[in-house]
Amino acid sequence: MRIVKEAEARRNEILDAAEELFSQKGFDGTSTGDILGKVGIARGTLYYHFKSKEDIMDALIERTNVNILGEAQHIANDQSIPVIDRILRVVMALNINSGSGGGTEIMEHIHKPQNALMHQKIQKAIISGVPPILAPIISEGIRQGLFNTQYPYECMEMVVIYANTIFDNDMVELTDDQRMSRILAFIANLERLLGAENGSLMSVMQIFGSAEGAEGGSGDE
Repeated sequence: MRIVKEAEARRNEILDAAEELFSQKGFDGTSTGDILGKVGIARGTLYYHFKSKEDIMDALIERTNVNILGEAQHIANDQSIPVIDRILRVVMALNINSGSGGGTEIMEHIHKPQNALMHQKIQKAIISGVPPILAPIISEGIRQGLFNTQYPYECMEMVVIYANTIFDNDMVELTDDQRMSRILAFIANLERLLGAENGSLMSVMQIFGSAEGAEGGSGDE
């Protein structure tokens, strides 16, 4: 048991070093030699844990996703939080759009050109991992009469793919006016997709760092 713990600790030490180097130099700019030097281990030790630099990146992304998706799932399971507020908290915990705060060091640096492959892999993980977390909340909203759709999972899949593409500055460049127009259209169409009351999802503006807009159009009755 002690040997297993030591091996896991060494593996995480390698991942921590790689995360720091990738954030500083980019994935392509970091060599396995750089990682070896930072951790202070022999090449054989590195290859005992990871087959290649790409394998290290995959493990690092998996670790990041486990942490982020785990926190999002924890929020999603808390039925004491109102449905719409829970959706907002889940998405903010996921740190899907680049404008939201927080996130790990690796998430803060994936938008650099030298980290394009990492960016792509994390996007893929988000698209596959987020809808299963959000869909049950939508189903709960349907039972409460907040939403009316036969396709909670598919709706969330479409929403995540659109948001993860259009509001990603690496994919689509938008002026401030264009971005605001897309956000308002996104919310309006999200309401239509979910069969929600007009204006009931304006609080979604918070996700995009537009708290003032959310407060001004919260649709309180």
